[in-house]
Amino acid sequence: MTQSLFDLTGKTALVSGASRGIGESIARLLAANGAHVVCTSRKLESCEKVVEAIRADGGSAQALAMHVGDIAAIEAAFAALDAEGRTVDILVNNAAANPYFGPMIDMDLGSFDKTVEVNLRGYFWTTVQAARRMRGKGGCIVNIASVNARRAAPGQGVYSMTKAGIVNMTEGFAKELAVHGIRVNAVLPGLTDTKFASALTGNPKILGMMMQMIPLARVAQPDEIAPAVLYLSSAASSYVTGSVLAVDGGYLS
Repeated sequence: MTQSLFDLTGKTALVSGASRGIGESIARLLAANGAHVVCTSRKLESCEKVVEAIRADGGSAQALAMHVGDIAAIEAAFAALDAEGRTVDILVNNAAANPYFGPMIDMDLGSFDKTVEVNLRGYFWTTVQAARRMRGKGGCIVNIASVNARRAAPGQGVYSMTKAGIVNMTEGFAKELAVHGIRVNAVLPGLTDTKFASALTGNPKILGMMMQMIPLARVAQPDEIAPAVLYLSSAASSYVTGSVLAVDGGYLS
């Protein structure tokens, strides 16, 4: 296997939730391998900082506001790219919501709706928008799910449900879009050192219990998740679709 298999020169990659954490690491790595990266999140200014860093390293990127929980915002983002004459070759659905931590029976409907709107409806509609534009030329879609998709976590029941739905959605789209030359895969990150996971990593009791279930006995860094996305976005995975790749330190083994 040669380095050229991972060369994304001439490709445009849209990464949702690219302002920090795993999304930022993915955006930086795809850009480092030649892709023009469209960094999106709810707050444009946060993505602009990531874009500045990518450009400082010699990469190509632009920032675009896109709230994955807002259908109109998703459509507007793709319309803006259409107006530029830029089509997306690689879509990374990474933005996620987990507004509630606790028993499912105590969860309010507003928190439930927000979780589903971003993690399921948002992934679905962003994928539809990208895939419609990829038809006729092919492309790659990578969904960032979670190990919770395979093993529901206490206090994260609805979040886990949506992540399981993302895996099923990945498999469904993979079957339907293969005829169009579009590959669809998912990555299941384990416990990762991000602000998003701070409710877990910042709680010594919970973290201690988690360490006992992770064979590598440590928390991942965002830069350790991103290479799986590079692989699934590149020619190195040209015969891979409908796959679910766990990057979890052995947690699911």
